[in-house]
This record gives sequence, structure tokens and C-alpha cells, in this order.
Amino acid sequence: MYLTRDDLYSLEEYAQIRGEFRVKVMAHKKRRQVPLGPHATLYFEDRLTMLYQIQEMLRVERIFEAAGIQDELDAYNPLIPDGGNWKATLMIAYQDPNERREALVQLRGVEDKVWVRVAGCDRVYAIADEDMKRRDSVKTSAVHFLRFELTQSMVDAAKAGAGVAAGADHPSCTYRVDLPHAVRDSLVGDLV
Repeated sequence: MYLTRDDLYSLEEYAQIRGEFRVKVMAHKKRRQVPLGPHATLYFEDRLTMLYQIQEMLRVERIFEAAGIQDELDAYNPLIPDGGNWKATLMIAYQDPNERREALVQLRGVEDKVWVRVAGCDRVYAIADEDMKRRDSVKTSAVHFLRFELTQSMVDAAKAGAGVAAGADHPSCTYRVDLPHAVRDSLVGDLV
């Protein structure tokens, strides 16, 4: 499931296909976004979104040496679901920097209060930021990496067509949304 160097395009190959590839990935990403209110969004990751991220990093940083390529693979491969979980990037966005700064103080700990729920099953709260600490004693970060570990019964129910909801139970961000069918179907594709 993880990406290897064999899955990547060279910088020259990527330059030739980038426009078409980007259109494909952006359409795919739209089916994997879940808003949690007006300022927070879950972006569910998978092999394709991480391939795109790695290719873009290699392009922007002009990385072509084996060690640098492996560093990017090592950084992004952990964000690919393994068949029994969903992985997502939580983005908190505010246009005004002062409003964002205040909101990040109010939202401290929100990353631990984000959940998904397969209909008929219990909520699964995110395991947040396994890569590094992203909050301090005052505020949270605007970006968090989340993992939702599902039981086999949850996987089976989702694959059988059960609805999926997502939300947050934080005093400054209480939200619940039923995933649209296209998003649910895309996430079910991550499960084995």
C-alpha cells in the first residue's frame, strides 16, 4: 500500500503530465473533503493524494537524489490508510490572522475531539499528530494529522452500505455532518 520510488515520476515526466494529473487529483480530493463547520475541514488522505503531495514536494524542492526522495516517502507514507482505518488532515482556516490566532487558542485540544461514526456503531475519536506535537499550552495548530481506527464490524458495516457521519465535540467546535454518498463511497474504497 505504501508508495515506493517505483511509483513516482521523474521530475521531467512529472512536468509533462502535471496539468492533467492535477485535474484528476483535485476531482478525487473533492470526494474526500468533509467540512466541520465554517472554519474546519477534514481532508481524507489516500494513496493518490499522497502521491500528488510527494510529487509536488519533489517538484517544488527540486529533489532528485535518492536520499531526498526517500525522506519524502517516509514523511508522507504514514498518511496512507492501511485498510482498517481512515487518515485525514484537519485544516483550521480563518482569513483574518488575528481571528485565527484567537480561534486557535479557543480550539486547543480540538484534534482529540474529532470523530467518525459508521451507522450502528460507536464513534471513533481521532488519534492525532503521531508525527509530532502540534499544540502547546496556549493554542492548537491550524493543521493536524488524524487517524481513525475502525473495528472489523465497522469496516463490514461501511462496506455493506451503512452511512458515515463525522463531527467534533469540542466546546468551541461542536459539529456533526452525515457524509454525502460520494464521500462515503470514496472512503469505503480505503477499506479491506
